Amino acid sequence: MFYELGEPLGEQETQEVIEEAASTIAKHRLEVPAVLFLEMHKPLSFVAGQAMVVAMPFLGPLFGPQKMARFTRFLQVRENVERLIQRIEELAEQKECKA
Repeated sequence: MFYELGEPLGEQETQEVIEEAASTIAKHRLEVPAVLFLEMHKPLSFVAGQAMVVAMPFLGPLFGPQKMARFTRFLQVRENVERLIQRIEELAEQKECKA
């Protein structure tokens, strides 16, 4: 039951996490609150990742421990949060153009 929590994600895994999270946010039409939340907490992304390590025994059964470990590794790099914000904004623009 040990999960790789030390190394940050590679480029392909990072892109997969960004796409999965952004598409889920866009599907539920939560683009604005998500972007506001991420912008406010961007400086604390590393701390949030470490908090997820502590919360993993409690939240792991709900979300899946491997998914949480992957997102924890994603949050180790602050630039990843900015990339996620940009992808959410891109998806929101695409939805506006279709409407």
